[in-house]
Amino acid sequence: MLTNTNLDRLGDRLQRPLPGQDAQWRMAHLARRGEFPIPDSARKAGVLAMFYPNAQGEWQLALIERVSHHPGDRHGGQISFPGGRYEEGDDTLMQTALRETREEIGVDTSDVKVLGPLTELYIPVSNYLVHPFVGILPYTPVFSPQWDEVQSVVEASLESLLQASTRQITDLQLSTNILLKEVPYFNVSGKVVWGATAMILNELLEVMEG
Repeated sequence: MLTNTNLDRLGDRLQRPLPGQDAQWRMAHLARRGEFPIPDSARKAGVLAMFYPNAQGEWQLALIERVSHHPGDRHGGQISFPGGRYEEGDDTLMQTALRETREEIGVDTSDVKVLGPLTELYIPVSNYLVHPFVGILPYTPVFSPQWDEVQSVVEASLESLLQASTRQITDLQLSTNILLKEVPYFNVSGKVVWGATAMILNELLEVMEG
């Protein structure tokens, strides 16, 4: 069980050298492993891994199921961290992550204590360079999703995420012509958390596990 002491330790660990790409690749599809050059045209984004207690005092992690806007939407229907693209009004990418989280799930992010960053991750298929941050909301939130972007809020139990059985392998049919074989993923209440989200999440969990 995550305690306030553990949270303090997590903040300390996030200030030390991170597991980095090795941890990310452990939950990446074989075709995604390896270095990808980051072009100057890469768009910057910030996402937030936000912990909070539920009504029973058990720590949860907020994820979102994104709305699919059209058949070619690369991220529609996928499970991800709340977050989005850097905008000119954002002073930092941390502010981007907080602003987007507030907009997407209706959380008062002025109450979020940001503990630190994780390793940035470049996503070639969408040309985004994603900067993840870890934060704590000290109370149970009432979510108010942005329904044109967020199909549902997925509440992931930290206790279950830390169990080895949550990490699984499956084949994913992305489209009529694209089948990915043996994709590692986190099984979160029957939902498949894979790709960049799984890679970021794995580094977070490895930091927590020391």
